[in-house]
Amino acid sequence: MVNKAPVAVLSFWVIKILSTTVGETGADYLAVNAGLGTAVTGGITAALLAAALVAQLRAGRFVPWLYWLCVVLLSVAGTQITDALTDRLGVSLYLSTAVFGVLLALLFAAWYRSERTLSVTTINTGRRERFYWAAILLTFALGTAAGDLATEELALGFRLGVLAFGMLIAIIYAAKRNGANPVLTFWLAYILTRPLGASLGDLLSQSTEYGGIGWGAVNTSIVFLLAIAALVAFVSRTPPTVRAN
Repeated sequence: MVNKAPVAVLSFWVIKILSTTVGETGADYLAVNAGLGTAVTGGITAALLAAALVAQLRAGRFVPWLYWLCVVLLSVAGTQITDALTDRLGVSLYLSTAVFGVLLALLFAAWYRSERTLSVTTINTGRRERFYWAAILLTFALGTAAGDLATEELALGFRLGVLAFGMLIAIIYAAKRNGANPVLTFWLAYILTRPLGASLGDLLSQSTEYGGIGWGAVNTSIVFLLAIAALVAFVSRTPPTVRAN
């Protein structure tokens, strides 16, 4: 099986950030604006995610639209997991951030023990791909908890949240350019794009009363989904030998 994860070039990171933003605004829209509630939204997301992941795991090659559909749905699922723990069960964001961080570390340890690598350029076996998608789900849950912790509990707000997480990603990029471990820097940046996208989504969608710009969840989700679709269509025209290692 060829590598089933895209190369982490600029288009990858742009689509990833857009996907995390849609995860934040999409979950809010379905649960609150559409009136479906957390339970129904969670059930719908779980069913769609299960179907998409089954199709992804059965595919013998990298399929851009299917891959990014899974990422968007995992973003929504990760948001819902953290929101359910915080809003319905009253779990502290400090605790959920710590727990998700430990779970992700344990998953990485099991992945490395099994495969001797955490590189996303060698997602070319079924077992590695299952580890990969499990890690992505946990990065979304961890990123959501950490982002909410920073913007709400630590009172950074949406604008400072976007700036702070953006600067952290820039620092990681600079470290990679100066010889830091590429696998470590990839996963650190991958985790941080979640709170960056969530802060951006809240900044655009929330009303000015709460420190946002006031686009609303619907408009923000539509704009970002169209942008994702356009970028995925663009990268789909790139020869497979360029997309995957």
